[in-house]
Amino acid sequence: MGPKSLAFRLFASAAAWTLVVIPIAAILLISLYRQAVERNFDARLSVYMTSLVAASTPESGDSPQEPANLGDPIFAIPFSGWYWQIKPLEGAKRPLYISDSLLDQQLDLPSQDGISPDDTLTRRSYAPGPDDQNLRIVEREIRPGGDDSEAYSYAVAGDAAEIDADLAEFTTMLILALAVLGLGLVAATFFQVRFGLLPLRAIRRDLAAIRSGDAESLKGELPDEIKPLQIELNALIQSNRDVVERARTHVGNLAHALKTPLSVISNEARTHESPLSDKVVEQAEIMRTQITHHLDRARVAARSGVIGDVTEVTPVLEALKRTLDRIYGERGVALEVSTGSALKFQGEKQDFEEMAGNLMDNACKWAKGGVAVRAERVRGGETFTVIVDDDGPGLTKAEREQAVKRGQRLDESKPGSGLGLSIVADLAHLYKGRFELEPSPNGGLRARLTLPAA
Repeated sequence: MGPKSLAFRLFASAAAWTLVVIPIAAILLISLYRQAVERNFDARLSVYMTSLVAASTPESGDSPQEPANLGDPIFAIPFSGWYWQIKPLEGAKRPLYISDSLLDQQLDLPSQDGISPDDTLTRRSYAPGPDDQNLRIVEREIRPGGDDSEAYSYAVAGDAAEIDADLAEFTTMLILALAVLGLGLVAATFFQVRFGLLPLRAIRRDLAAIRSGDAESLKGELPDEIKPLQIELNALIQSNRDVVERARTHVGNLAHALKTPLSVISNEARTHESPLSDKVVEQAEIMRTQITHHLDRARVAARSGVIGDVTEVTPVLEALKRTLDRIYGERGVALEVSTGSALKFQGEKQDFEEMAGNLMDNACKWAKGGVAVRAERVRGGETFTVIVDDDGPGLTKAEREQAVKRGQRLDESKPGSGLGLSIVADLAHLYKGRFELEPSPNGGLRARLTLPAA
């Protein structure tokens, strides 16, 4: 799953979205939970506040009386973290009454920090307390003697460490749960992407099978979203075959249309004995050879793009060896063929036979006693080479360069059209391969043909 693949893009986008949403969700849930914990803690403080107000409100008079025990011993333990305090709201430096747990300390009230009261004249805040404690304080404005009497600050404080501990425990559990959820979502996304793109992998396998000649079209049931792709690809493959078939038909018709008049001209010229008739016969044969060469090239150009043409290399080379052994056996030419296993040419059998046959036939013509043919896959596996070595006279560098040019013939002393090597070069070029000539270790010429492998 490379960085440019569709699977990677889908997986990366889903994973990135998960990694963004989960932290945001965690922050939101922690904030909501903290508010809930604070509300519960404030409700607990409010209960103590109600008890404090009830215990300190006199039956008569404008000032509060010293309250009795609020019913919880934590207010009697020094620096327990739980405190209460009654203090005039304005003008007093010291509280009027404090809990035993405060000893000689006093609370830092929300009203002193400028916090505004709510509709119930209650203020809430966090403040430092004795012994470096962090306190949650609830302060309420009370007028024991009525609306016209002096206002007093009633405050109850609790250790906020309980809030922090509860919140820390929740945060730990939430992070673990969301981490497991995130990993699960990422894993599920990975398998979802892999499962969702399986049909595309099936199409890739089917196209490889078509390219290698094992299948002729895309088959099988595919999802509705990919079904049109299957239909269009099958139509494209069939259209390609139809175009090639029409090209073959036109090439055949053209060959017949040209060769028949040439044969008539040659036959008529042979019935007359004159320099003109001999020249006509000679030029007609040259035209026939050139027409054959260029029509073959046109035929291969049409076929080279056909999907699904694959040729086994070993059977073709072995068949050519048997044929050439019968032709050149009387001259004592020993032809040896060695090939790699399972070599396949990505092209038509007839074209490979023509290329390999021309090279092997040319080597046998010029060899003194031996020709070695070797076919092997090139590293990487996308191409293979056919190497033909002979022990003949060889060629100079200039002759090797001329031999692979189109329509060139180096020697007229051997039978044939003399276009074999240039035809090989043309065919190799059409199949996006290479044809090279170089000195052979056996003393003659080495022909190296590189072609696409299936």
